[in-house]
Order: sequence, then structure tokens, then C-alpha cells
Amino acid sequence: MCGRYAATANPDELVEEYEVDEVTGAWGGPSWNVAPTDPVPAVLERVDKESGDVRRRLSPLRWGLVPSWSKDVSGGARMINARVETVAEKPAFRRAFATRRCLLPADGYYEWYTSEPAAGGKPRKQPFFISRADGRRLSMAGLYEFWRDPSAEPDDPAAWVVSCTVITTTATDAVGHIHDRMPMVVAESARDAWLDPSLTDPRAAHELLSVTEAELLQAYAVVPLVSNVRNDGPELLTPLDEEPAAQAEQDRLL
Repeated sequence: MCGRYAATANPDELVEEYEVDEVTGAWGGPSWNVAPTDPVPAVLERVDKESGDVRRRLSPLRWGLVPSWSKDVSGGARMINARVETVAEKPAFRRAFATRRCLLPADGYYEWYTSEPAAGGKPRKQPFFISRADGRRLSMAGLYEFWRDPSAEPDDPAAWVVSCTVITTTATDAVGHIHDRMPMVVAESARDAWLDPSLTDPRAAHELLSVTEAELLQAYAVVPLVSNVRNDGPELLTPLDEEPAAQAEQDRLL
């Protein structure tokens, strides 16, 4: 499961890296602690209604997919991940997998390792930050969906919620000892095909997915600041072995 991640790039950086045509939506600042229901940067392609051209967009989407047939948005927080093994068949994801795919840029993501408890103690959950060792961003494979609030006025633009989910798979040996799932990614050479809304064959879309090679990943234990969703900032990436130097900041924020 990918339940928290860091996305700190500004829109200009993402426009250049992903060859974006237009930026839409209201943007907040960078986040080192992206949590379910937060707005996240997403790259997607839509057909322009006026010109008929396909335009690549950078838009903030709500993390936690809300299917179009949902009664409300409350279930979205439980759909932050879509398992690749069932994504093409599960009702909540299959239509989006066929026609509404996106990329979710991330610096890296967090997982929690539960250690064996000491005698008479409780298990300890230790957060780890997992990223590419070369510092490049992960282009996590995602899906997006539109949902309209049935109680809203017909002309109310706020009635529409555009949400997304991260596709996950079995973790490689590099991170499997920390957690058994990891995000799938889309290689740079496959981005155009993955985002193409005219590609509607689920089997063809599935072939575009990949995992980050084990030797390209790094994982290290971080101070437990990330465990509180109210905390945000680069100090969340402080390695655990530097904890004494970060203790004052941690005490202030927790």
C-alpha cells in the first residue's frame, strides 16, 4: 500500500519534465506528507471541447478515487490504491483504467515497518522513505475519475470532484522486507501511450506498466514526524540515525 508520499516539485518543473500543454486548477505549495483526500499534482490528457485536440494537462486531483456512481465522496479515502492484479476488472476502477489514466509525480513514498515487540511491550511502527537513489522523480501510474454531487445546483462548478488513485503491485526484494506492496510506475518511453485517451484496450494499457528496478531504489528509516498528518516540511525526511539533531524540531511539531 502507498498511503503517504512526498510531492515537492513546483508546477514549472513538472510542465517541463512532462511536456505539459496547460496547467489547470488552484495550486497549493509543496508537500512532504501527502495524505488521503489531499490535492495532488497529476498529469493527464483530455480532448479539448472546442478544438478537438488532445491536450496534456497538469491538474490538482483529490487523492482517493470516487467512482462516478458513488452516493458521496466518503469512500474515496479507502481507494487511494488500486491493485494491478484486479484493476481491469474491479467495478470501481475498470472504466478509468480503460480511458482515464494519469501520472502522479512523487519524490518518493513512505511505508511503515512493524517490528517485533519487546517483552511486555507493544509493536513499534517505524516509517521508511523510499525513493530513487539517483534523485529522479517516480512517475507513479494512476487513474482518475469524475464525480458530481447530486445535491448541487446544475451550474455549480464546485459540484464536480476529480479524484485519483495509485496503482500498486507486489514489492520487489529491495523494499519487500518493509512492506509487501509498492507503486507501479510508467517509464518515460511509455508516457505518451499511457496518457493517450484513445488507448482503450486494458491489455495494452497493462503492458505499459512497470516497477522501479530494485537496484534503483533506496529506503531509509526516517524520524516519526510523518506519522502525524499535520506535520509537513523537509524535516520529515530526516534519517533516523540523525534523530538527536532533529529531536528539538520533532518535539515542537508532535
